[in-house]
Amino acid sequence: MAAAEPKPPARADAARLLARGCWSAFWDYETPKVIVVKNRRLGVVYRAVQLLILLYFVWYVFIVQKSYQDSETGPESSVITKVKGITFSEHKVWDVEEYVKPPEGGSVFSIITRIEVTPSQTLGTCPESMRVSNATCDSDKDCVAGQLDMLGNGLRTGRCVPYYQGSAKTCEVSGWCPVEDGASVSQFLGKMAPNFTILIKNSIHYPKFQFSKGNIEHRKDGYLKRCTFDEVSDLYCPIFKLGFIVEQAGENFTELAHTGGVIGVIINWDCDLDLSASKCNPKYSFRRLDPKHVPASSGYNFRFAKYYKINSSTTRTLIKAYGIRIDVIVHGQGSSA
Repeated sequence: MAAAEPKPPARADAARLLARGCWSAFWDYETPKVIVVKNRRLGVVYRAVQLLILLYFVWYVFIVQKSYQDSETGPESSVITKVKGITFSEHKVWDVEEYVKPPEGGSVFSIITRIEVTPSQTLGTCPESMRVSNATCDSDKDCVAGQLDMLGNGLRTGRCVPYYQGSAKTCEVSGWCPVEDGASVSQFLGKMAPNFTILIKNSIHYPKFQFSKGNIEHRKDGYLKRCTFDEVSDLYCPIFKLGFIVEQAGENFTELAHTGGVIGVIINWDCDLDLSASKCNPKYSFRRLDPKHVPASSGYNFRFAKYYKINSSTTRTLIKAYGIRIDVIVHGQGSSA
């Protein structure tokens, strides 16, 4: 019986198949099979989707968003402000040195429109304000000597004394007397305030593109002395009336002057720097920034004091000021190919 021939090893077969496949891939080529679906409705939908994709890239990405451009957000900016005007209250005439705080002319400032004045305060003892928690009392037992209420007006002496008016009593305190609500007088400064003018001088710089521009027109004919802002005819005259700013923010001036509030003047510099510099123009918008519909924090006010000497005794006038705070906010985006 003849002996069986030995079979070639499995590895040799695998190597031979691999070599044949490699040569076949080198010399041969393949094409995808295309199936034509003869359905008009499906064809219209297919072409419409292609057209929408094309329009998205051409119109929105390249024309609207200009995604081919390099961009820089948040320009370097400087703001200088100056307020002009006079007004009067029941007792005096007020000029800009008195009703603008702080006077440096920065991007944030306040225009005082109403004050509550507590005159002739001196260091001594007097009844605590009834607005302070646990200040009312019936006898000295209700008042703890040496107690200091952080929301009060002084250090308690331990005595229960009659209040400034009426039959009520409050704990006596050692501090600046009389306390604020014991002898304050209200004065309204807002009668002429809508006519105050505010110059807002703004300069911006995009360092990536070495581009700078300001919001004032370069003229030598005294243009700024006779113009006020108009979006169409006087865009580069950044002199705004306070009443105009409040109106554009959608607020009632008289109400705002009594309670106080914060108005934002937003200057937007969105510039296509591939175009001429004359096409890069500021856009102004105005809106109220503080939460006026929240009773606990509605309005805007602050306190300050004026000190003087009477018979070698330090005396002060305490002023609680309500006003319109102006915040000038600058932002924008510069872009160039």
